[in-house]
Parts: sequence; C-alpha cells; structure tokens
Amino acid sequence: MSLDTALLTARSGLLHTQRALASAANNVANADTPGYTRKTVTGLAEQGMGVRSLAPGRDVDEALLTELDSRRAAAAAAGLRADLLAGIEAVHGSPEAGDGLGDLVAALRTGFEDLRADPAQAGRQSARVLAAEELATRFNEVSGAIGQARQQAHDTVVTEVAAINAGLRDIVTLTRQIREQIALTGDAAALQDQRDAAISTLSASIEVRALKREDGGIVLVARNGIVLPLDADRDAFSTADATLGAAAFHGAGGTIPGVTLGGLDVTANLLGGRLAEAIALRDQTLPRYQAEADLAAANLAARFDAQGLALFTDAAGAVPDTSLPYAGSTVLGFAGTIRVSAAVALNPALLRDGTHAVAGSATGASAFTPNPSGGPAAFVGMIDRVLDFTFGTQAQSGVAWAAIATGGLGPDGTLSSPFGAPGTIEGYAGLVTATQTADSASAKAAVTSAGTMVDGLETRFAQRSGVDVDQEMAAMVTLQNAYAANARVLSTVQAMWDTLLGAVR
Repeated sequence: MSLDTALLTARSGLLHTQRALASAANNVANADTPGYTRKTVTGLAEQGMGVRSLAPGRDVDEALLTELDSRRAAAAAAGLRADLLAGIEAVHGSPEAGDGLGDLVAALRTGFEDLRADPAQAGRQSARVLAAEELATRFNEVSGAIGQARQQAHDTVVTEVAAINAGLRDIVTLTRQIREQIALTGDAAALQDQRDAAISTLSASIEVRALKREDGGIVLVARNGIVLPLDADRDAFSTADATLGAAAFHGAGGTIPGVTLGGLDVTANLLGGRLAEAIALRDQTLPRYQAEADLAAANLAARFDAQGLALFTDAAGAVPDTSLPYAGSTVLGFAGTIRVSAAVALNPALLRDGTHAVAGSATGASAFTPNPSGGPAAFVGMIDRVLDFTFGTQAQSGVAWAAIATGGLGPDGTLSSPFGAPGTIEGYAGLVTATQTADSASAKAAVTSAGTMVDGLETRFAQRSGVDVDQEMAAMVTLQNAYAANARVLSTVQAMWDTLLGAVR
C-alpha cells in the first residue's frame, strides 16, 4: 500500500468515525424524544479510497410499526366505546343494589301486593303512585342518557373527520419534504420519524396501513381496502353537524349525514379507530339500546292498559300500540316520554278501581268493569288482574302475551337484540339493564386489554428500533478507539513522509 493510499484510507476512517460519533451522540440526546428511532451511519468500503459514509439511516421494523398502529386504533376505539357507554351504565342503576329497571318493576309489583291487603288505604295508594313515578323517571333517564351518548357519537364523527383531514394534510406535507430531502442529500430519517408519528396519530382516528416507496413516497390504505387520497389542497372526507332525535338514522330516507370520500358515502365501509367506532355506536349499538328501553316502557304501559288501568301514558295521555312494528310507531321514543297518567296521579284510588272498561278478547285480556263510584272499598278485582296478568306471562288464563319484539328494531327497523325476550315485563326490563350494563363492563375490559397490548408492542418497538443509551455509549467508546487508531495511522504516515523527505534532502 502506498503512503498516499494509507493517508486517504486513514482520513476517510476519521471522517466516517466522526459522522458515526455524531449520530450516536444524537441518538443519546433524543433517547426520550417520542417517535424518535435509532439512526446509524453505515460505511461502504471503496478499494484504494478507504470508506465512504452513507446517509444516516433508520433501523425500523416496518411490520412491527404497522401492527402497533393497528393496536393503537383498537385501543382508541375501545376507549371511545367505554366513555360513551359509561353514562348509560350509571343511569341504569345497579342490579346488585336493587335499583335497576327490573328491580323497580319488581318493587311496583310488590307494592300492588301490599295494596291488595288494604285497597282503600290512601297512604298505600299514594305510595304505589310514587313507585310508578320513580319507574317512569328511570325510563326517562335511561332514554336521555342513550340519546345524549348518541349525539356525542355523531359529534365525535364530525370531530374525527376534521382530525383525519388535518392529519392527511400533515402527511402530504411531510412526504413532499422527505422526497425533496432524499433527492438532495439522500438523508430524510428525521422527517420519516415525524411522518411515522403523524401516521400513528391518524391511525387512532382511522386504521390505515402505510405502503412506503424508496423515493420517500407513500400510499395509505384503510383497513377495508380504500386508498386514501393525499391532497394538500382539499379535504379527503366530509360530513356535517346534525341534531339527533330518537327517530334519526343514516341511510335511505334518513336524516343523519353520512361520511363521504370523493363524493361517495363510505359510512358503512369504515373500519378501525375512533371514527368507525363512533359510527357503530351511533347507527347500531345506541339505537338498539333505545329500542329496548322503548319496548320495555311501552309493553309495561300496554299490559297495564289492557287490564283496565291506564297507569302509564305519554305526555298526551296515550298508550302506544305494541302490536305495530317498532320503526315508525308510537313505541319509538316512548321511554323518554313515559309518565304516570294525569288521572291516576290526581286520584290514586284508580289503582284499586281501574280507569276504563275492557270489552274482552279471545286473544287478549278478559272483560273488566271498573269499580263504580261508591263501590266496595275493598274491591280487589283490578289489583288481582294486575298481579296475575300485567306482571305475569299471560293476558288472561290460557292466553299468553304477544312476545316482546327482538327484531325489526332501530328507527329504520334493521337492528336486533342479542337475546330472547322473557315472557314477563319484569324479566325483560331486568335483561335490558343486565345486557346494556354488561356491554359497558366489556368495553372497560377491552380498554385494559388493548392498552396492555399497545404497551407490549411499544416496548418491543423501543427495543428493536429505539435508542438503548448503554448500547450507544458502548458504541461511542468503540468509535473513539477507531478514531484513535486512524489518527495513529495518520501520525505514522506523517512520520514516514518526514523521514522520506529528510532522506531526499
């Protein structure tokens, strides 16, 4: 090897070592920076020229990063579901404490048993009215909580659409900068870290997979295969604000605005992340909850009314017809308007006497004549009908009540309950509370599970692509030794040149 070659080799080694040391120092300085990945400087040996340093590169496991983003999307969706269902769980009451819907129906039944012991006792009559009002109020509260959660779900859809559009614009800007930087210097590692962080933030709203190109370009594909447009000049998605009532729904004939992409409604095609979860809650879970609460309230009122006691009505004094399909009927939204009828509230003695006559039917309740004015104070005919039939499985002996609907639910009639309806109103109301509160408990458990998964993947990613300070410090010691070795080569070559020149002189 000539002295010139040795000099060039040692000089290139010094320069490469300097760049590697600078990269290691930068790694240590950014070890705690969120989203930062370890950068390395690779040396390429060139014959007769020593070593050539390549641009700092990232050591990132792209498959692990994609899985981490997917789990973050699941965690974000679980968190939203748990938050929105928590308020509904709270107003349902606790079966363990004996104040759920089924428990309040049972308390009303027990109250009628107590009233039967002394039908004329005014205090007992008034106590039953108060119990009925408490039950009606609980239905109102449950319906209100469901409606509030559904409105929050739609508001979240609007918010997430705006966040997704902003996130896509950020990714477009970073991608342009990355491509320009790669074209100029071949080094865009820091910008790529920023883009990965932007994609992770985006994935919390809508789960996407990033397909990266060698030139720094990128393609974002949603979980359902939709390619997301990357355009800095216009929004990718659009939707609109809306005030939701119990009868509102999205779809043909509905009033809830959908989420559009390029002018096409993609609401039903979105999967993963907070946006899809908010849509599922708004269009499926919460309308089903509303229908179940409505059916419990309506069948309670109808079964009392069928026996001759209009105990529960809506604000106009009407009792809904539970034989009609749920969608479009007066049952829809009834849980929010149910109340104790004005007549009974003013005259609790009607609990004993009945409010109206019943003609009787072979397929429904038997005939009934109210206790006349001045009739027997100990009249128990009405109370026995309530205890035997309103709270039972039959409208009269040998004639079962029509089954409470479990299909055709929701304002568009497309939803179904995940359970079979019990024959008694007490059993159905209790099952509604148990099922809906169990959903909330499951959502909370899903948050914990998803969080644990994300934490585990983040740990793996940090070990694989993050900065290990101890490892970097050890590498710096090695690099310093390499620097010293190259410096000694330079020093030795310099001495040899001096000796050679001295010999020539």
